Amino acid sequence: MKLATLNDGTRDGQLMVVSRDLKTAQLADGVARTLQKALDDWRFIAPQLDAIYQDLNQGRGRRSFAFDATQCMAPLPRACQWVDGSAYVNHVELVRKARGAELPASFWEEPLMYQGGSDDLLGPHDDISLFHEAWGIDFEAEVAVITDDVAMGATPDQALQRIRLLMLANDVSLRNLIPDELAKGFGFLQAKPATSFSPVAVTPDELGDAWKGGKVHLPLHSSWNGKLVGKPQAGVDMVFNFPQLIAHLAQTRNVRAGSIIGSGTVSNSGGKRGYSCIAEQRCLEIIANGSASTPYMAFGDTIRIEMFDADGKSIFGAIDQTVKQAGAQA
Repeated sequence: MKLATLNDGTRDGQLMVVSRDLKTAQLADGVARTLQKALDDWRFIAPQLDAIYQDLNQGRGRRSFAFDATQCMAPLPRACQWVDGSAYVNHVELVRKARGAELPASFWEEPLMYQGGSDDLLGPHDDISLFHEAWGIDFEAEVAVITDDVAMGATPDQALQRIRLLMLANDVSLRNLIPDELAKGFGFLQAKPATSFSPVAVTPDELGDAWKGGKVHLPLHSSWNGKLVGKPQAGVDMVFNFPQLIAHLAQTRNVRAGSIIGSGTVSNSGGKRGYSCIAEQRCLEIIANGSASTPYMAFGDTIRIEMFDADGKSIFGAIDQTVKQAGAQA
């Protein structure tokens, strides 16, 4: 099943069911007005949404219309929480190696994780609006999951059963603000502006054999200013799978339906499949040459993030954004 949220001018939009080929959609207003409402009563509502989905795929949608990803908000425009892990330890290792720091052994045993802002999540075609290029604007292509309720102390096996949807994310980072924030010892805040998400969130069964072991075994494509710069395999070098990330989050707290957990920047060792964030490419340059030559993003730059199935068809639709200079604060 594929779900999206139509931008109707309200804060949370309207839930839509989208056909498998991403060509048609139908409002789910008679079932659940928003995705959060559906998640709050998933066992009852999901079968009703699936009935609409089956009709759409068979060309029998009673109130279907052409699906337009540019009219989508994030699947969850406001989420209970947005938490991002760092499951690809290769990425962390490169960043530390570039500054001459050792990677603690514990990083291979327990995931890094930070709590991001979940009150203002961007749609797939929303601009990345920021005040200054000098902040070091970087994209981060990731995979993310949306959970049902997860009880405190849940095991990874239990957490796996509570994953309801998957989507893509662009976890924008302001690289030049990160060092000073981390030095304070309280983690990211200003260095992590609003995160963007794919137009469509899908149930795990939509991935078929590509969803295995709590990982998505497909390449994640990132195109910067129209040039493909990375297509790392999301199922390779993912040290902590999604059930492990969720269990880590739930160790001391309940996790409520509508929580989003990100994988962290998708990264493969060796760099042969390109990069999912500019910082990683710069780290490789520093390690090889002593300095970085690739700049961060500038106003007017574009970033497109997308994942395709074995037949070359887009699964989640694309995140396709432009970096714009923000105007005066309202």
